[in-house]
Amino acid sequence: MPRMGRVVLPNYPHHIVQRGHNRQVVFMQEEDFRRYLADLKELKEVFGVRVYAYCLMTNHVHLLLEPGESMTGLGQLMKTLAARMTRYRNRLEGRSGTLWESRYKSSVVQTDAYLLACCRYIELNPVRARMVERPDHYPWSSYRARIGAEDGGGWLDCDPCYLGLADTEKERRVSYMGFVTQAIPETELKLIREALQRGQLTGNAKFIEEVERVAGRRVELRGQGRPLKGK
Repeated sequence: MPRMGRVVLPNYPHHIVQRGHNRQVVFMQEEDFRRYLADLKELKEVFGVRVYAYCLMTNHVHLLLEPGESMTGLGQLMKTLAARMTRYRNRLEGRSGTLWESRYKSSVVQTDAYLLACCRYIELNPVRARMVERPDHYPWSSYRARIGAEDGGGWLDCDPCYLGLADTEKERRVSYMGFVTQAIPETELKLIREALQRGQLTGNAKFIEEVERVAGRRVELRGQGRPLKGK
């Protein structure tokens, strides 16, 4: 399958996955997770990138990020995050070499139809992996901060779809918790997974046309099945 050039667009959310080299373990202890999140909190401000959701698994990370006007901020953030974690782990283990796969995967996300769906997909990763029974039992995702179950989540950005769930933060949290507990349609799971794996867009046909106009080129691999219609 041909590799597409990565599509990065300002002011659009991007679903990103970065895996450990050869799927090796990246996070071994609590301090590893805490350090990565502290770096993410710092670097989002440095590079002007919004963080809508995250989940740190043992050998990979899921992020939902939105760059600002800069076309380079997202790539710079990911590069710096990876480099810091690599130096940290190499010092701990007294070794040299790479920690991450050389190329992270990314997919531009249609805001109105799929942004909340991608948040849910990311935050349910530990549940699908059978690491925990409920997303609020996992401490290394954005879910607990989003629903107000822990302090220190004030740096997480609120996406426009989340803000549109209700008029007050309390009502938004209740609505979002209900959304996450719903069964995810298999078509939605398939779309998100395949879009990320292939570097395609997470959205419907209209969204694909919109992004192609903005990017000035074709960005979708055709013939891979009809995109899911917007909700």
